[in-house]
Amino acid sequence: MSAPLTIKKVIASPGVGSFFFDDQAAIKAGAVRDGAAYMGTAVTPGFKAVREPSESVSVLLVLSDGYIAHGDCASVQYTGVGGREPRFHAADLARQIEEELGPRLEGMRVNAFRQAAIATEQIIDEIFQSKRAAAYGVSQALLNAAAHAAGHHLMAQVIKDEWDISKPLEAVPIYGQCGDERYTTVDKMILKSVPVLPHGLINIPALVGTDGIALEEYIGWLRARIAQLRVSDTYQPIIHLDVYGLIGAAAQGSIEQTANIIQRLEKAAGDMELRIEHPLDAGSRDAQIQTMAQLRQTLKARGSKVSIIADEWANTAEDVHLFAVAGATDMVQIKTPDLGSIHNSIDAILDCQKYGIGPVLGGTCAETDQSARTTTHIGVATGVSQMLAKPGMGFDEGYNIVLNEMNRALRIAQLIERS
Repeated sequence: MSAPLTIKKVIASPGVGSFFFDDQAAIKAGAVRDGAAYMGTAVTPGFKAVREPSESVSVLLVLSDGYIAHGDCASVQYTGVGGREPRFHAADLARQIEEELGPRLEGMRVNAFRQAAIATEQIIDEIFQSKRAAAYGVSQALLNAAAHAAGHHLMAQVIKDEWDISKPLEAVPIYGQCGDERYTTVDKMILKSVPVLPHGLINIPALVGTDGIALEEYIGWLRARIAQLRVSDTYQPIIHLDVYGLIGAAAQGSIEQTANIIQRLEKAAGDMELRIEHPLDAGSRDAQIQTMAQLRQTLKARGSKVSIIADEWANTAEDVHLFAVAGATDMVQIKTPDLGSIHNSIDAILDCQKYGIGPVLGGTCAETDQSARTTTHIGVATGVSQMLAKPGMGFDEGYNIVLNEMNRALRIAQLIERS
């Protein structure tokens, strides 16, 4: 039994995220892209401009033995919409963590992560506006602290032990996001044999086109480029496209027409597996579950093998559970900052697996290297269907961070097993 360790002091440091906070409502309303900026007026509460630099807060737990455990608060790129809490401001959040949360955590034992995370989340719910962002960062630090207390420093092993996961730690497929560089960055992904690509950031109607024609052409280009650049004939990546509800919009809300477009895309993909994230947006959680279920049933009845992925409106462990039990989707993106304390993400992943729904361990380009490393341990501990290369939109950096952290964790696990 490891010696009890407690929190001696809580420190918080404001920082930056790896991309931007974007006012999605303003963009959908017609804010015009100009270089890296958007021209227009912000409409979502908390925004002063349509695009603002993303922010973060590093949470540092000074433990009774002098070790400093670390986690980063972060929020998603499109914060404040789709049922998500408003964007946070790092200086204010850091001050609140130090002044209001810190004194209440002093003396807390950190050996048992899950217990500490649940207790801390309850405190945060009482006093914070940016509850999920705060809980996200603090819980990462608590997991880091528990791994240190256990003596092996392997966060994935703490998760396995506390959730009684019997299967061994294994590598999981990583998927890359290309941002607006939908051609050059795809080349990088193919050259590095990324298992799932390209995300696509299909966030304006022109990228879908009338009846999906633009997206159909893009998939055709993907197939040809993969065949041209792949370093091995056995490399056959999964095509994963996030369409931000725009296929449903192009179909004017018709389930049948949405299915028609998706089947055209499936034909364009040929023998490559196709996954479509957030194919439509019904405007609320309950409506989204109902409409996605109808779309899924329609596609299955037609013999389609396309997997649809829930994203918007699946913002909490409870939301994810409702999508899963309703059979409303083939996969769910577990967008880690939205779920707050990371024990909720673990619960949601295991819940998906219980109901035969594929968990996609996602997150956001607006996170940090630290939050990406921590959530990588969640992915390998729970055996998710795929895991996002994050943070940032440059791909190379996020792929480096997640892949290398996964490989380190697996190598350490091998050594622990042999010792």
